Amino acid sequence: MTTLDQRSGVLLRILPPGLYAGRASKLVERSVLAYSRMWLVFVSGVFEPLFYLVAFQIGFGKLVSEVTGPDGRPMSYVAFVAPALLASSAMNGAVLDSTFNVFFKFRYAKTYEAMLATPIGPLDIAVGEISWAVLRGGIYAVAFFGVMLAMGLVASPWAVLLVPVALLVAFAFAAIGMTCATFLRSPSQFDFVQLAVMPMFLFSTTFYPLSVYPPALQVLVQCFPLYHGVELMRKLSIGVLDVGMLGHLAYLVALAVLGVWGASRRLTRLLLR
Repeated sequence: MTTLDQRSGVLLRILPPGLYAGRASKLVERSVLAYSRMWLVFVSGVFEPLFYLVAFQIGFGKLVSEVTGPDGRPMSYVAFVAPALLASSAMNGAVLDSTFNVFFKFRYAKTYEAMLATPIGPLDIAVGEISWAVLRGGIYAVAFFGVMLAMGLVASPWAVLLVPVALLVAFAFAAIGMTCATFLRSPSQFDFVQLAVMPMFLFSTTFYPLSVYPPALQVLVQCFPLYHGVELMRKLSIGVLDVGMLGHLAYLVALAVLGVWGASRRLTRLLLR
């Protein structure tokens, strides 16, 4: 079935709704095929947080044996840091794909312009690219969670939810990252991405409890998306559940929805107008 686009005069093909299923998955499939030839680059992302964890286990953890946990009771410093590094691993894996890769496909390879010549639309592109970034972040998270289990850093059955939370963290960062990537105009501007990611990694209660920060800085830290992921994971890792966790979840879900909407809207504006 075909119809005429009134603005462009181009003859468009309209497919039945059932045939549109899986359009976004084609972008995930494309990424899988692309990385099948670069698997070493993909796997290398697992090791960065792992090195941090081992360093704290055999190094810094010997100097700081215990810290105050989310429930007010002391816990080992390595067990305190491990869930935060898991959240950071999910964030880094998602940001890498949703910014660097999206930028070069958008600005140089013109991959999305070719895709839009097919039944794939801007929302499909956004969902597909974000899904791949979430998948990559999720793989990093699963690998890291396996290391936590092996090192005896999982103290509660609720810790099984760390992986789903890591996927949500990856989803939120991938969606926002892709939106931001559409505003970048040159590779040098990726410094702004690192300028945003590095402070979040260092200050989102990754290495220290929130209570050590001055009151004004505590408010700023609680605005960081990674902070909410870290707090969720840290409480789940020791089985401390409270109502405040719903607020952390709501923050990450809202960020993810906003990112998907923003990415699809930006692609529509830049490529179809």
